[in-house]
Amino acid sequence: MSLPDRDNPYSFDYFLARRNSFDFYRDDPFLQQTVKRYARVGWESLHENLLAFSPRVSFRWKELADTIARPEARPYILHYDAHNHRIDRIVRPFETHLLEKEIFSLGLFSERTTVWEQFTKRFLLNQIGEAGVMCPLACTEGLIALIENFPDHGIPELNNILTHCKEGIDGDFGIGAQFMSEIQGGSDIPANLIEAVPDGKTYRLYGNKFFCSAMQADYAVVTAKVTGSEKVGTFVVPSWLPGDKAGERRNGYVINRLKWKMGTVELPTAEVDYRGAVAYAVGPVDRGVANAVGIVLTLSRIAVGVSSAAAMLRAAREALMYSRFRDVFGFKIDRFPMAARQVAELVETAKRSTAGAFKLYDLFVRLGRKLQPGLNSAEPLEMRKKRFNLRELILLQKVVTASDAVDVIRKAMSIFGGHGVMEEFSSLPRLFRDAAVNELWEGPRNVLLTQVFRDLQRASEWYDPAEFVAGILEAAPQDKVNYFSSQIKEILAKQILVPGKEAMDAAGRWEDLCHSLFLAYQEQALAEVGAADILC
Repeated sequence: MSLPDRDNPYSFDYFLARRNSFDFYRDDPFLQQTVKRYARVGWESLHENLLAFSPRVSFRWKELADTIARPEARPYILHYDAHNHRIDRIVRPFETHLLEKEIFSLGLFSERTTVWEQFTKRFLLNQIGEAGVMCPLACTEGLIALIENFPDHGIPELNNILTHCKEGIDGDFGIGAQFMSEIQGGSDIPANLIEAVPDGKTYRLYGNKFFCSAMQADYAVVTAKVTGSEKVGTFVVPSWLPGDKAGERRNGYVINRLKWKMGTVELPTAEVDYRGAVAYAVGPVDRGVANAVGIVLTLSRIAVGVSSAAAMLRAAREALMYSRFRDVFGFKIDRFPMAARQVAELVETAKRSTAGAFKLYDLFVRLGRKLQPGLNSAEPLEMRKKRFNLRELILLQKVVTASDAVDVIRKAMSIFGGHGVMEEFSSLPRLFRDAAVNELWEGPRNVLLTQVFRDLQRASEWYDPAEFVAGILEAAPQDKVNYFSSQIKEILAKQILVPGKEAMDAAGRWEDLCHSLFLAYQEQALAEVGAADILC
C-alpha cells in the first residue's frame, strides 16, 4: 500500500554509507585471494602493506578523482604570460597536482618496490579511473624500460632522466609521456614524418605530433626519422632543459591546442610543434618501430588491460550493492531474475578479467619482465615460444578487456536506472567515458587483431598453432585445444589482409575466435584463483 506523502522520506543514505565506506582491498575477498595466489611467499608482508595502503585509494584519492573530473576543473592552456612570453602553461586544478604528487611519490618503479607491490597498488589505483595520473604512470614505466633496455647509451642526461623517473631526485619524481601519433596515422608509426637532425651527440626535432597525452610530463618518448632516413628512431625529449622549468621556457616546441575528448578529460592531450627540441636517441635510430611497439607500447597495453579489469571490478561491485539496496515494484532489484542474471554476469566478467590480468602479469614476471622487440631472437627456441605467448596474450588482453570494460560499465549503469547516467550520483559515467577512450589507446581493436594474425603467420614455421594454443591453455581439455588450433590453422590459410567479401568474412571469424580464445584463458585463470565474493 502506498499513499500520497508530500514529505517523501525516501533516502539513498544506506547505499551511500555502504559504497563510501568500502575499502577496495580490505573488503574484497576475491581480490585478496587473487593477490595471495600470485604473491606466493611474499604474501603476508604484501597483505599488510596493502591493508595500510588501500584506505588512501578507497577514500581520499577516490574523492580527489571525482573532484577533478568536474567540467569546471578541466585542464586548459595559457599560451602567453602577462609579459607576452610564450609559455604554453597547462593549467590544472590544485587537486590534480596533489593527487599526481602523492601517487608518483609512492616510487612504484623504484628498486625498493617489489614487483607484486607495484602491480597490486596500480590495480587498486585504477579503480578510481584515469584521474589524469594513470596514463602518465603507465608512460613513465615505458620510458624507464626503454632506457634500461639500452644501458650502454653513453649519454649522462639519460642516466639523470632514469634516476628522476625511477628513484626521484630530492623527493621529486619525473613523469613520462609518449608522443608517437601524427596526423597521417596514429598506429602507423612507420609513416612518421617528424625529422630528427643530428647535432653532435644529440638531435634536434622538427615537425608535428598530433595526439600527445600527458602534456604535463617532464619527458616524452618521441618517434622520429633521422634526416635522410626512411627508418624510425626512438628519442627521449625533455619538456624543459636544465634550469628552464621555473621560467616556463619549453625545450624547442610549442603546444598548438588541447584536444576536447569524451573521456580521460582530466588528462591534457595536445597537438605539438617541435621547432628544434633537444632529443636523446635511445637504441638504434633505425629500430624505433620495434622498440616503441615492443617495449613502450607493450607495457602500455598491459596497463590498459589492468585498468580495464580494475574498472570492471568497481562497476560490478557498485551495481551489486545497488541491486541489494534499491526497492522497485515492492522488491529489491536483485530479486528480479532478469536483473539478477545481468548483475551476476557483470561480476563474473569482472572476476575473470581480474584473474586473467594477474595470470598474464605472472607470466611477464616469470620471464624476467624483459620484453623482446619484434619476433626475432637469439634465445633458445623454448624461450622464444614463451615470449611469443606473452606477446600475443598482451595483445589479446588489450582487445578483449578494453571492449568488455565498455560493456560492463554500461550495463552496470543500467542497474541504477536514470541515476546511472548522473555524473554526481556515481563515478560510473566517468569510468564509462574513460573506458571508451581506453579501447582506442595503444592500437584500436582491428589493428591489434591484425597484428596477432600476422604474428601467428610469421611464427608458424617454428611454432605450430596447436602448440601455441596448448601453451596458453595449459589446463584446457584436449578437445578445446584441438578446436582452437584447427580454427586458427584454417583462418591463417585464408587472406584477411586484402579487400573482398571472403576476406571480410574470414576477418569476422578471426575476431570472434580471438575473443573466445582469450575468454578461455581468463576462465582458466579464474578457476585457478577459486571461488570468492567481491563483497565481504
